[in-house]
Amino acid sequence: MLKFADKPLESGSNVARPEVPFMDLKAQFAGLKDEVLPALEKAAESAAFILGPRVAEFEAAFAEYVGAKHCVAVNSGTSALHLALLAAGVRPGDEVVTVPMTFIATSWAISYCGATPVYVDVDPVTYTMDPAQVEAKITPRTKAILPVHLYGQSADLGALTFIGRRHGIPVIEDACQAHGATYAGRPIGPIGQSGCFSFYPGKNLGAFGEGGAVVTNDTARADRMRTLRDHAQPTRYVHNEIGFNYRMDGLQGAVLKIKLAKLPAWTARRVELAARYDRLLAGLPVHRPVTAAGRGHVWHLYVILHPERDRLREALAARKVQTGLHYPKPLHLQQAYAHLGHKAGDFPVTERVSSQCLTIPLYPEMTEAQQDAVVDALAGALKENR
Repeated sequence: MLKFADKPLESGSNVARPEVPFMDLKAQFAGLKDEVLPALEKAAESAAFILGPRVAEFEAAFAEYVGAKHCVAVNSGTSALHLALLAAGVRPGDEVVTVPMTFIATSWAISYCGATPVYVDVDPVTYTMDPAQVEAKITPRTKAILPVHLYGQSADLGALTFIGRRHGIPVIEDACQAHGATYAGRPIGPIGQSGCFSFYPGKNLGAFGEGGAVVTNDTARADRMRTLRDHAQPTRYVHNEIGFNYRMDGLQGAVLKIKLAKLPAWTARRVELAARYDRLLAGLPVHRPVTAAGRGHVWHLYVILHPERDRLREALAARKVQTGLHYPKPLHLQQAYAHLGHKAGDFPVTERVSSQCLTIPLYPEMTEAQQDAVVDALAGALKENR
């Protein structure tokens, strides 16, 4: 295991700093190609390009990883969310309670069902769904609660599943950023009725393209989602309802099974890097992320807050440090959802986070020198502001 220094070089040092990418998928591939390329060749030779044995093998492995009975692999995290909501019975005219602090695909899936996203604000500590606000938004038309496990940390599933049981409403987990995260010692995903994952390349477990999956312990719902993803055909050329082409490619199944075996080590590395960031940033005037008690954070993203976010981002770019914004405009203020009638000020915690969030690089292949460069650049930028 690598040992890191606990203090970065002082800002203004004459020591050359490396350029730090936001993530480094090329470095990840370099460490995998001796396994991945033969697997891709074998999959190609089999000509099982859509679903097939490689996808089935990955489904079994991922179900075991999260402790679920079933895994239904699909072509994206967005498709996973859509199928999970359909299987939960969400239909046109229904409502789904969710949050505006997320990537827009969370709300897209609700809209694809013909339902309406009903937003609640996020908790000011974890930036995940605030359970205290949920019950006030439940109506006779509410058919699901859709919390987001943001940045790699679980929402408060204990409180949310309690609310769901009390009202007879299923909880569908948006776990697209939280592969391997835990709540109260349990893997997230099958804690709710279903859990939805994305395998977009930049995720903790990423495909060589698009990919996603739904996990569940409900056999009937799993069977229905398997049918829906394949044009709703229980048997060839028989279609009993409107279906979708949401199938996973066989090549993605082959890649994901190989990468899944690496995920525990990658996660441990992310946790180690996040802890080091916590130490190195402790003396700087930025708001660092917090892990709530009982939640196993997998650090998909390390997001700090600062009121001068945009200026800091420009200063870091000038110092060759790439950053991200997750997410700079909340969903309730997006033009696509203007018809919901929300205005600035409706969700103050979400709006504060979206205006101040700055995601700094964190990925398993990150070196000590790269992390020091990030902290040193951030310290220099903050010093200039003072």
